[in-house]
Amino acid sequence: MKVLIIDNFDSFTYNLYQYVGEILSTTGLPRSFSVARNDKDKDVVDVVRNNEITVAEIRKRNYNRIIISPGPGRPEKHAYFGVCGEVLTTVGKEIPVLGVCLGMQGMAYYFGGKVVRAKKPMHGKKSIIEHDGKGVFAGLPQDLEVMRYHSLIVDAGTLPEVLEITATVSNTNQKSKIKNPHFVPLRQGFGGTSRGKQRSKMRLEDVEIMGLRHKKYPIEGIQFHPESFGTEGGKKMVENFLFQKVLKIKDQKSNIKNKFKNQK
Repeated sequence: MKVLIIDNFDSFTYNLYQYVGEILSTTGLPRSFSVARNDKDKDVVDVVRNNEITVAEIRKRNYNRIIISPGPGRPEKHAYFGVCGEVLTTVGKEIPVLGVCLGMQGMAYYFGGKVVRAKKPMHGKKSIIEHDGKGVFAGLPQDLEVMRYHSLIVDAGTLPEVLEITATVSNTNQKSKIKNPHFVPLRQGFGGTSRGKQRSKMRLEDVEIMGLRHKKYPIEGIQFHPESFGTEGGKKMVENFLFQKVLKIKDQKSNIKNKFKNQK
């Protein structure tokens, strides 16, 4: 497997690198699960800064997975996000991409959402999250404690139809156990669902998004840091991303056609 980690000039990047290396060297999962591979292939994990590689070079190197690291600044500014925006909107249509922190914010921004100043900066602070149990969260329990390092957040009220919320801060604060009156359980739907459209903008603005997934492309994002020692199940999330089964768009269309044929 060939993995590219795009470094947005962040000190946590090499923690992600270490996680990926450990997973590839120790996991018992079959490597052929989601990518073509023979026994002679070697695992490769490259870390490249966001201003030192182009989309053309990424395509040429035939990566199987791409991780967009955390970083300072805003995703709409090229000085902070570099090639990452173009990666999300081009190669992200075919190669699975995981955006972490700034990476998830960039995912929201480049597909039509807004990134705003959080009501409360969360640098080195923990929260409990609720998730949908799919994608990077597959096989993980609810009420995970995760470590956050950010002062910006995706505005849920501006979330585009192509993105779905996969995780939010839970309605119970782990310290005070005080319920958040604005919290809407994830299972009730957000964003692009018909039920989600009926929710007031004010309520959506109070939702703290901790995970996103593109509905068509193999792109996921998480706002917190899976590589932090303070995040429960972080390594499992990265493992899920690396070994997820990915269908190409043409295969997805074929499956949909076959489904309708079988219903006739």
